[in-house]
Amino acid sequence: MENQNYLTEEGLRKLKEELDLLKNTKRPDVIKRIEIAREYGDLSENAAYHDAREEQGFIEGRIMELEDLIKKAIVINFKDSKKDVVNIGNRVKILLDNKEQEIELVGATESDAINGLISYISPLGEAIINKRVGEGFDVNTPKGFVKCKILEIK
Repeated sequence: MENQNYLTEEGLRKLKEELDLLKNTKRPDVIKRIEIAREYGDLSENAAYHDAREEQGFIEGRIMELEDLIKKAIVINFKDSKKDVVNIGNRVKILLDNKEQEIELVGATESDAINGLISYISPLGEAIINKRVGEGFDVNTPKGFVKCKILEIK
């Protein structure tokens, strides 16, 4: 499913905000920096010019990437659906390796494990999706297999 980008509403909002910032703030700023740096003369040894051009390349690449992600976005909204199985967008309380944790299952571009946002294509995400409350299973992690159990789906 390379042509699809599953996201929560929040994830899509963040991508759109970043795109807006890049297009309407950072892109014009870097263009001004390039214009100013050109006025310094010899471009072959002009570090300010080369730095600005490098940043411009990064910005343009990121804009293209964000536009593609947004175009392919499929917003998953499970707020109104039944909470009988885990799916993208659910907050889930789990028992992972005998420790209670609360995670949210999100799209691949939204993941942030430190803040409990787990991608549905990560090992834990793949293992937890479509599971029910009370269901136990093993998750293959870099540290080996760990026991997991679904305690609550929100």
